[in-house]
Amino acid sequence: MASMQFPRPDRHATSLFVLDIDNAEPDLKHPALKGGKRALDITVSLLVLILLSPVLLLVALLILATMGSPVFFTQDRPGLYGRPFRMIKFRSMSDHKGPDGAPLPDEKRLGNIGRALRSTSLDELPELLNVLRGDMSLVGPRPLLMEYLPLYSADQHRRHQVRPGLTGLAQIGGRNALSWDDKFALDLRYVDQWSMALDLRILAATLWKVLSRHGISHADHVTTPKFQGNRDDR
Repeated sequence: MASMQFPRPDRHATSLFVLDIDNAEPDLKHPALKGGKRALDITVSLLVLILLSPVLLLVALLILATMGSPVFFTQDRPGLYGRPFRMIKFRSMSDHKGPDGAPLPDEKRLGNIGRALRSTSLDELPELLNVLRGDMSLVGPRPLLMEYLPLYSADQHRRHQVRPGLTGLAQIGGRNALSWDDKFALDLRYVDQWSMALDLRILAATLWKVLSRHGISHADHVTTPKFQGNRDDR
């Protein structure tokens, strides 16, 4: 497959960095977009949503009872080719603010319920709706923040050649405990070495990771620290 070039955007630009691929030749599109991957996404996500519907309802009621409304957390994230989509998750943090009106640090807003949701990955289950819609895939690089797009190197932008996923190589390789360099390296390895067999292996490994709760938090943070850009660019 011919490689796609991602020019480095101006990091001071105000517009979103989105790759215009609408008129690309078919052989430039990633093979993960052509085969049975989408059929697997639809089948598995629909089945899991049906089977776990009682769990989804219970989690929603628990959030309402302990944190109040809203039940869901939604946020724009970069999807395929960097195009934004609205990602949906169960809310895991309170909206408590300090005297200055600014939100409290994550460790103050992430209570026992939020920690439990994140450690079991139950907060991620609503993203199966994004998978059904075609915004995401079961497996792929995780959708990060829109604000990171201008900070990526040209090579790091290649992670958007495929749909973002619920899980990926970075998640089974260490999840939030990995450095950003390691996460991006695993994302690009997935893009370059994708196969249906690899997806199935990642899904199986993810189930074990969730049950064992490995790599939930970074060593110095309750969540992963923000990406500040590449060292060479600072």
